[in-house]
Amino acid sequence: MWLTRGYATAARRLNAIDTWHISVVTYIELAQGCRDKAELARLKKGLTARRTEIIPVTPAISQRASLLIDGLALSHGLRLADALIGATAMEHQLTLLTGNAAHFAPIAGLNIETFVPE
Repeated sequence: MWLTRGYATAARRLNAIDTWHISVVTYIELAQGCRDKAELARLKKGLTARRTEIIPVTPAISQRASLLIDGLALSHGLRLADALIGATAMEHQLTLLTGNAAHFAPIAGLNIETFVPE
């Protein structure tokens, strides 16, 4: 979302990545944030240009996300989408790049890289 909103820091960091890997949940959040069909088309074109791998939710990701919710929803306010995104990164041994580190900070064992959106 940071890239599509014109944040230079996000653009610089994301442009340094050859192939993007995103959870299908992230894709859904991005598509949901589009204001019209033209913006959705630009999103899809951009993801294709970056050879983006959209990672589906698997049984292993679902199981890990369920455990994260059990352990962190009440104590830290972990929400469904963030649990699924974090579980996806963990299952695929990927570093999660985010401008919202607070959403993912309680997840032990998750590799997080934070950028300041500006």
